[in-house]
Amino acid sequence: MRLFRGVVHASVLLVQRYLPDPFIFAVLLTFVVFLAGWWVTPAGPLEMVQYWGEGFWGLLEFSMQMVLILVTGYVLARADWIRRVLQGIAGSARTPGQAIVLTTLVSALASWLNWGFGLVVGALIAKEVARKVPKVDYRVLVAGAYTGFIVWHGGISGSVPLKIATDDSFGVIVPTSETIFAPFSLIPALILIFTLPFFMWMLQPRQEERVTVDQGLLEEESAISAVTRTGITPAERLEQSSWISWVTGGMGFLYIGMHLWKQGGQLDLNIVIFLFLILGLILHQTPRRYLSALSAAVRETGGIVIQFPFYAGMMGMISMSGLGQVVSQWFIGISTETTFPLFTFLSAGFLNIFIPSGGGQWAVQGPIVLPAGEALGVSPAKTAMAVAWGDAWTNLIQPFWALPLLAIARLSARDIMGYCLLALFYSGIVIGLGLLFL
Repeated sequence: MRLFRGVVHASVLLVQRYLPDPFIFAVLLTFVVFLAGWWVTPAGPLEMVQYWGEGFWGLLEFSMQMVLILVTGYVLARADWIRRVLQGIAGSARTPGQAIVLTTLVSALASWLNWGFGLVVGALIAKEVARKVPKVDYRVLVAGAYTGFIVWHGGISGSVPLKIATDDSFGVIVPTSETIFAPFSLIPALILIFTLPFFMWMLQPRQEERVTVDQGLLEEESAISAVTRTGITPAERLEQSSWISWVTGGMGFLYIGMHLWKQGGQLDLNIVIFLFLILGLILHQTPRRYLSALSAAVRETGGIVIQFPFYAGMMGMISMSGLGQVVSQWFIGISTETTFPLFTFLSAGFLNIFIPSGGGQWAVQGPIVLPAGEALGVSPAKTAMAVAWGDAWTNLIQPFWALPLLAIARLSARDIMGYCLLALFYSGIVIGLGLLFL
């Protein structure tokens, strides 16, 4: 046990000393991709700069989706009814260990349903639990909330399995019954959902070494301020009229129902954002209360907006220079039929550090790994899920994806990434064994 605690301490110290701010991290990764593309591919430095500039705005739509999933999810979670539900769940934790287990479990279950929902719910349940159990180490608690995010790409909002189930761009259609719900994906997901909470529990420092949170910080914006004016003008009466929210919500739910009926019940990112928005309008009851919550939520998005163009630039350099193909082909070259899913998973995990979009990474890797897998006798379903799990896996050490959660929890990436690094090794073993033997 002393050795294990020493490893945990070393991991935390390593990250605290050497992990830069997420924006600096993105800039440094840009330099790494630039140099790698220049040295490994035929592209020269001027071509790499051109690829970077051409790709720089390639994730504008995805950037706005990320901002909206954070804003609408945050506003929804601040509605009184949702807050009461989260407080009720948080109230079941009595000890610091129970607090960490509960937070990680709730985050993992929510992330399996939808990645954006999981990020927001994970952060908010962590804050509610910290109020109930003030002696819990807040760093480990929030790290647990983030590690639950790892199961998202094996869940029902996974972009790769949903893409390959509906789009035959690569010459194959694979239903989700053969990807998300196949044993090689579902069993590792279930193992992680129900064992990661206890793994995070093991990472707690001794009581005298725990870092607790200032309860005043948690209570700073614990409630939406109610509008006290009675509507002196017609405009103010409209802002405080519940019928506007109910009519808008009714139209929204009608559209959502029609969309799900046409799509066979499948969710995509846009419909989840729309659902969060409509639910938020209804649960806040009046437009004025919704706008008050929105003002608080918008302040949490500044840290992530400017980073998307840099990751889009990296994606442009990786795809247009052929660097992604070089990396994938190297892993393919050392693979056999048995080891191909594992090495595809590892290659996807490596590329995920530089390409933040699951769909964008699939566009780079999919055309390479699918034919290679078929040539080795590996099913397209298993190949696709190897990429999907790799994309989710290294999110645990990619501070970019932690930014929405950290903004809500009011921590820095350095506070939690040392614990996430250890969760990376544990989850990699679980996923890798599943791809090898299931």
